[in-house]
Amino acid sequence: MPLQITAKTIDGNLKQRARAISGQTVQQCFQCGTCTGSCPMIEHMNITPRNFMVLLQWGQAEALQKANTPWICASCHVCQVRCPRGIELPRVMEALRQLKLRANVNHVEPSNLQPEEIIDLPAIAMVSGFRKMTS
Repeated sequence: MPLQITAKTIDGNLKQRARAISGQTVQQCFQCGTCTGSCPMIEHMNITPRNFMVLLQWGQAEALQKANTPWICASCHVCQVRCPRGIELPRVMEALRQLKLRANVNHVEPSNLQPEEIIDLPAIAMVSGFRKMTS
């Protein structure tokens, strides 16, 4: 995916909003790729954690909105443990989820789920999923 960096595509406040929620400085990431190499959920993500951090560093809000990466992140903290810069990437992912949810945009719409889809799901998984993916 080519990255178009223009004054129109850069959201100058995105990094500050993410930092306010996560407490992490995304500019510290130097793109070593350890997070991507460590991630057990990588095969389900359309943008790798390393590329996600690049997009965030460059304020590419539109591209980040299309990413499923924050929603797929299992928050297992493997990336955080292995990060040579000590960046807590799960907190960054949570911050980006929160930014979208604070705009009242659900990632999963509970009313669209069919009874046959949810019949065998554990109640705790439903509650956990709704807390993570709905505003």
